[in-house]
Amino acid sequence: MAAISSHSSSSLYPNFQSSPLFFSSKSTREHTLSFFTIRTNGSLRGRLSAQTVPGVGLRVQNAATKPAKSPAEEEWKVKREVLLQKKVRSVDVKEALRLQQENNFVILDVRPEAEFKEAHPPGAINVQIYRLIKEWTAWDIARRAAFAFFGIFAGTEENPEFIQTVESKIDKNAKIIVACSSGGTMKPSQNLPEGQQSRSLIAAYLLVLNGYTNIFHLEGGLYTWFKEGLPSVSEE
Repeated sequence: MAAISSHSSSSLYPNFQSSPLFFSSKSTREHTLSFFTIRTNGSLRGRLSAQTVPGVGLRVQNAATKPAKSPAEEEWKVKREVLLQKKVRSVDVKEALRLQQENNFVILDVRPEAEFKEAHPPGAINVQIYRLIKEWTAWDIARRAAFAFFGIFAGTEENPEFIQTVESKIDKNAKIIVACSSGGTMKPSQNLPEGQQSRSLIAAYLLVLNGYTNIFHLEGGLYTWFKEGLPSVSEE
């Protein structure tokens, strides 16, 4: 049995909300309980262990512990306030193209490498903010299991080398337009009074926390860039 309740979301998996999952065996005497939270920014919270119970089989219960919350996992409301305080401005795709061509702005594409290779703006630099889960600790196995429950067999995690990689490629004084697929928005609306979180906005938040001072955000994301027929290239 699975019980699902919704919390706040972001754009990594826009169709999935934060979901506590409760699993129980068919036995009335022995049952299991594990708690996960899958967040659309690619993180997952929970505890998982395995124990064999006579007459029931494999029983899953708490064991693996998630590391402490990272800045990327901060509440969207907090991130948005920081972005506004740091005067991070959103630009539409046509303005972004003009700024890149005429003012030497750098487009930082934070999508997964595979998506970047399929198509991206000419001259864009790719540093993925989320990557496929790499390790096989008890916690990572728990995350893989929870993603698989939703039919997601390529679960992602925050890229711990994101800032370090950006710093190796882009000077801190550079003017950067951060882009992802959907873009998200900081603008309030009736349905989204605090806007909508996205990978690019999370990346922008991390960049301003780490000393980057000229950060812009691509409104509408690269989906809109490609839809508008703006220049793009691919890699074999």
